[in-house]
Amino acid sequence: MKIKLRSFIKKGVRKLSLKRIRNFLVRNVRGLVTKSIRRWFLFAVFSSLILAGFFTSLIERFILLKFPLTGLLSIFSNLYPVGLFFLFFHLLTRRQIHYIKMLASGIMKIAHGDFQYRVPVNRVDELGLLAENINQMADQLQQQKIREREWEQSKMELITGVSHDLRTPLTSIIGYLNLLQLDTAPDPVEQKRYLRNALRKTTQLKKLIDDLFVYTRLADKDVQLQLQEVNFVHLLEQLVYEFEPIAENRIVRLKIDKAAANLFIRLDSEKMVRAIDNLLLNALKFSEEDSEITIQLLLNQQQIRLSIHNVGQPITVEQEKKLFDRFYKSNEARNDQNVPSGSGLGLPIAKSIIELHKGEIGLEHKQGAFTFYIILPRTHSLDTVDSPPFRFERGDNETAYLSKEQ
Repeated sequence: MKIKLRSFIKKGVRKLSLKRIRNFLVRNVRGLVTKSIRRWFLFAVFSSLILAGFFTSLIERFILLKFPLTGLLSIFSNLYPVGLFFLFFHLLTRRQIHYIKMLASGIMKIAHGDFQYRVPVNRVDELGLLAENINQMADQLQQQKIREREWEQSKMELITGVSHDLRTPLTSIIGYLNLLQLDTAPDPVEQKRYLRNALRKTTQLKKLIDDLFVYTRLADKDVQLQLQEVNFVHLLEQLVYEFEPIAENRIVRLKIDKAAANLFIRLDSEKMVRAIDNLLLNALKFSEEDSEITIQLLLNQQQIRLSIHNVGQPITVEQEKKLFDRFYKSNEARNDQNVPSGSGLGLPIAKSIIELHKGEIGLEHKQGAFTFYIILPRTHSLDTVDSPPFRFERGDNETAYLSKEQ
């Protein structure tokens, strides 16, 4: 480095190039300063002082000694070293200043709504880290904008779905009431039929309103669970017992397969009953006549798995993906007056409840064989098991679900 500097001095002032000196210094110290903007600016300050002093001595030696300045021009001899310092400092830091201006311009573009704009990241110092953070901020803002757009669209779909589903039974009720108030009233048998139909539509309307109310409450992120120690096996047996009369009317058999006589876990019993009730009702509506619904309870030391298996008409992959969407209704359900018409909110409500319990809900479907499953954590559970050990397979991986005594 000293040898090259001496060669510059020997060649004289006319052959010296500011650009060559700058490139020489940058090339020899780049590895030390490019990873820190603070070191780079310190380097620029000291380099500017050295270069200003060097050129000041050259100017005084070759110019001012031969052509001394007098009068007002003598002031120049005191100011030009400062000017040289700022000149070299500007030359050494102009790339950094240009990059900072580019970052500022990029921030303004993002602030004006251009969330797709990304600032170039071509440095490894603090400015490069700042550029990465700006791009990450732009990504988050873009994702937030997409979520807001999806939320607005979801809200419009919710309003449309509610309006349609409320209008349909309400129109039927108004029609039956208009028929009953006519001067030429129908015979008593027809009147009873109209009243039964109006009552059924009113019940359907009430269920829709109740489901909508529950769903909007569950959609609130601040909803709180009323957790208590519950015997999950007894809760499940009670639900199955209540569904047996409806299942018999549809010529469907209910079978429960439990891995424990008692299983105590902490959960919100009211909400969990509604979730399982919706799954059982869904299985009843979509089961073939003279078939069997199997309710199976499996457990290990970390989780419990409740599965509801039924056989019905096969559905497509696209239908599977929409089953947990709001207001989605499949056309494969059998019409039955004993089972209330669906609102399209049963499965979404069940999903929200299970997710509030830090659990998982899903569907396994193959050629008309449906298995809706719920997986819940057994945190702070206390159980008494009197069943033999067993295993079950889910997907490609076999998982051992053993009784606690094992």
